[in-house]
Amino acid sequence: MSLIIKSNIHISVAMKKLITCFCLYIVCSHLSAQQTTYFPSLNDWSKKSCSDFSINCDSIQIAIDFAIDNESEKPKNSQEAHYQGFGREPFGYAIGPLKTRGESTGLIIKDGFIIAEWGDPSRVDMTHSVTKTFLSSLVGVAYDNGMIADLNDEVHPYMAPISFYSTMSVKNKADDFGANDVYEPFSSEHNSKITWDDLLRQTSDWEGTLWGKPDWADRPNKEPSTWLNRDRHEPGTVYKYNDVRVNVLALAATNIWRKPLPKVLKEFIMDPIDASASWRWHGYENSWILMDGSPVQIVSGGGHWGGGMFINAYDQARLGLLTLNRGVWNGKQLLSEEWVKMALTPGVNKSYGFMNWFLNTDKEFMPSAPEKSFIHLGAGTNMVYCDPDNNLIVDARWIDRNAMSDFVGKVLSALPE
Repeated sequence: MSLIIKSNIHISVAMKKLITCFCLYIVCSHLSAQQTTYFPSLNDWSKKSCSDFSINCDSIQIAIDFAIDNESEKPKNSQEAHYQGFGREPFGYAIGPLKTRGESTGLIIKDGFIIAEWGDPSRVDMTHSVTKTFLSSLVGVAYDNGMIADLNDEVHPYMAPISFYSTMSVKNKADDFGANDVYEPFSSEHNSKITWDDLLRQTSDWEGTLWGKPDWADRPNKEPSTWLNRDRHEPGTVYKYNDVRVNVLALAATNIWRKPLPKVLKEFIMDPIDASASWRWHGYENSWILMDGSPVQIVSGGGHWGGGMFINAYDQARLGLLTLNRGVWNGKQLLSEEWVKMALTPGVNKSYGFMNWFLNTDKEFMPSAPEKSFIHLGAGTNMVYCDPDNNLIVDARWIDRNAMSDFVGKVLSALPE
């Protein structure tokens, strides 16, 4: 019996050593994988040949040709494109700047190195709803810094009354007699139940009008008789992509930061990732409030009515490199691991995490790509494809939406098996 016990003890010790070695191997492998990722410095992004990674260069060129051949057919003149699309909605007129777009453009990035590019990646263009990823990231930084205690907290207690700012001449006081002098976007019975998580996942069903745009006027259904008396849904229960509600989040985020969001973005994200000085984040001509005695413009979460982020492909790809590396940039954690996990967790819509992290759950969103891949997506189409399995980023601009999956599939087919 004593021999058996002694034998078991030796086996136990050996197993512990084996487990320890295995764990060290996993940790070292993870650190090694992180160390193999290159992070570009300011105004300097190193390039390598696709052959350096045993990637078929001819196949990559076929993919690029496909992207160019499948450039969006929408007008390059953004005003024309707007009024052919969103401009046809109720109150659909533009109130933010619009910029004529460039040609089909993109970057393919492996392990942080640019292995292919086409078009004019240095050109600053609108990126539409990729702006939402920048917006939600600033909510993430606020959360990481304890400015938001819990994403399941209702937003209303965090909000100060809003005082609008306008350079227009003051109206007769009697015209607004009886009206509230301040704006409280979360004070109604319905809106007071909305949480930060609801806004981030586009499940808030916020009701109201902001910057002259009613919530019901964004992508309204085909039956006008339902617009003003639609069914209300409990916050957190129904997904609806709605830019009015995105702009409400921008207003709420500005309130907790207590300064313009572009300044916050520059300090906490864009400067740390060594982005260029050419990006600009625009709001609307009427999206101004008074904050601490100074006029502040509330930026928009996209280009639905103009505005949003104007950025070049290189800077946009840096965003992808940051999120692909789970909020880490060259050893510095800019977005917490906790935040990235939540952003990559599906909500009511299983293909959507936080805005604008499109998920490939069950490979439904992009059948050609691995399930762990995710995409920051905006109209145009602007696509930042992030692929953790292959440590790959594909930043494609002005590609037809219906061609995205096939294009990514062609890129992936060039990778070594």
